[in-house]
Amino acid sequence: MKKKHHHKKKPSFTKKWSAKLHLWFGLSVGLIVFIVSLTGTMYVFKDEIQNQLRKDAIFVKPETISQQPLSIEVLKEKVSLEVNEKYPISSVEIPLDKNKSYEFLYYEKDKKAWNYFDEVKINKLIYVNQYTGEILGIYNEKYDLFPILKAIHWSLLLKADWGKYVIGIPVVLFIIMLITGIILWWPQNKKMRKGRFSFDWKNVKIWKRKNYDLHNILGFYASFIALILSLSGIYFAYPWVKNAFNITLSGSLELPKEKEIKSPDSLLTKNNAIFDLTAEETRKLYSTLSSFRIPLNGKNKKGKDLKNIPVSVYGEDGKFAIRNQLVFDKYSGKLLSNKPHQELNTAEKYANANYDIHTGSYFGIFGKIIWFIAGLICTSLPVTGFLVWLGKKKKGIKK
Repeated sequence: MKKKHHHKKKPSFTKKWSAKLHLWFGLSVGLIVFIVSLTGTMYVFKDEIQNQLRKDAIFVKPETISQQPLSIEVLKEKVSLEVNEKYPISSVEIPLDKNKSYEFLYYEKDKKAWNYFDEVKINKLIYVNQYTGEILGIYNEKYDLFPILKAIHWSLLLKADWGKYVIGIPVVLFIIMLITGIILWWPQNKKMRKGRFSFDWKNVKIWKRKNYDLHNILGFYASFIALILSLSGIYFAYPWVKNAFNITLSGSLELPKEKEIKSPDSLLTKNNAIFDLTAEETRKLYSTLSSFRIPLNGKNKKGKDLKNIPVSVYGEDGKFAIRNQLVFDKYSGKLLSNKPHQELNTAEKYANANYDIHTGSYFGIFGKIIWFIAGLICTSLPVTGFLVWLGKKKKGIKK
């Protein structure tokens, strides 16, 4: 009798090309995916770690707390004399919790630089006891671990403006790899499905098989979080991604532009207590929230002169999703505009929340734990994937 030959079913066109794209893209950008995933994973618990390490600087001593803090101008002068920098103080973040100290920030960038260390001229954070004027801590953020991790994650330590594309292109390819990976993972029948959801290593002694399962099964479970991480990441890098989100969420290509408010008191002499007036009014309007930031050098993030004083009010510690915007006259301190979080459209709310979604903080500590685990798996995928390819290559050479 002739023996029946059981031929393996040929893979479909979709699976065939998915396998090729998954391999080609994996080999071409695997190293960058590894670096981006590792630095992102290490960054997840930044706030929790820094809050413990800087506890003595973040909180003022209870016995120093008085009813009225010192003037912002007085504190600004004390910081300038203590730190003695040639650059002006950029901003101050004021907590609405009386037990927490003020944070004065020095931040300047060089537009002509090509790498992170030359681009960031200065990034110093000064913690000050607002009741006594005592400097509680000076931190050179430029050389701190977490800003460097962020710079590697964002641009591989290249200039932020174009370095983001060096990262962005591999992330787009990684998204394709995630989609093709799900296609390759998808079982052909019920029998195969059992082995795709869990590890069954009772009778498996070969490390190659275990490595394949690690790549296959862990990759499947992490892929959905990884898609969220990747899409929220390229949201920062590419305007067309942001525009796609805007159209989907609010039906408009761009976010509403802030109307320039002409200062009605521009002929008046500038009030010396201008920042204290803005701080006092902000406290009245948003006393139950977390903190607010006031620019002190009259410049915006792009280095252009501010026509007024914009104040950002944050809803929760370590989060940017709930953000209210106030605008004050820069001569008199009169409130010109108040745009609370509730009045934003869906696209604007998402724009404020995207950073929190990307880091996992949007979902609280539970979200950060899930994001951290997913990040570890994403870090392992280029390694396990490369070992799968190497094993197949060696097997082909032997044959």
